[in-house]
Amino acid sequence: MQPFWVFGYGSLLWDPGFAWTARRLARLDGYHRSFCMRSIHHRGTRDEPGLVLALDAAEGASCDGIAFELAPEIAEETLEYLRARELISAAYLETVKTVTLDCGARVEALVYVIDRAHWQYCGGLPLEEQAGIIAQAVGGRGPNRDYLHQTAAHLSELGLADPDLEWLSGRVRALTGG
Repeated sequence: MQPFWVFGYGSLLWDPGFAWTARRLARLDGYHRSFCMRSIHHRGTRDEPGLVLALDAAEGASCDGIAFELAPEIAEETLEYLRARELISAAYLETVKTVTLDCGARVEALVYVIDRAHWQYCGGLPLEEQAGIIAQAVGGRGPNRDYLHQTAAHLSELGLADPDLEWLSGRVRALTGG
């Protein structure tokens, strides 16, 4: 049986919620990490949506994250867990994409990308507007700002630069007083 890989670019970086046998820095080409999905469950509500990260297709773009390798014998239960977590509102599309590991190897990985046709898609919001939403929103998993700060901190720890997330984290801290 082949190893099962999952690509993480947002909360999976710091809270995967599943067992993995190895993890590697990895890059997915053709997509960028973006706060382009309205969150109505985890980081906001239907009445006051927050924003969560999604992979948004863009020509020439790439997204750095982590590829998690799973033992084949736990692939099915991990897939069930990820579907319950990531497909809660059907705004993500579950797909398999080729990612490049930091060692240069290319592997097929499970990836969740935004469905641009879904009503929760909100790509292209100005960063200042994103900061205002993130500063105020709270959902079932807590304040939207915690999600932003955790993700930005873990990207920094991994040595993965994301200027938009760094700016947003600083701006949201200014808006919320810390």
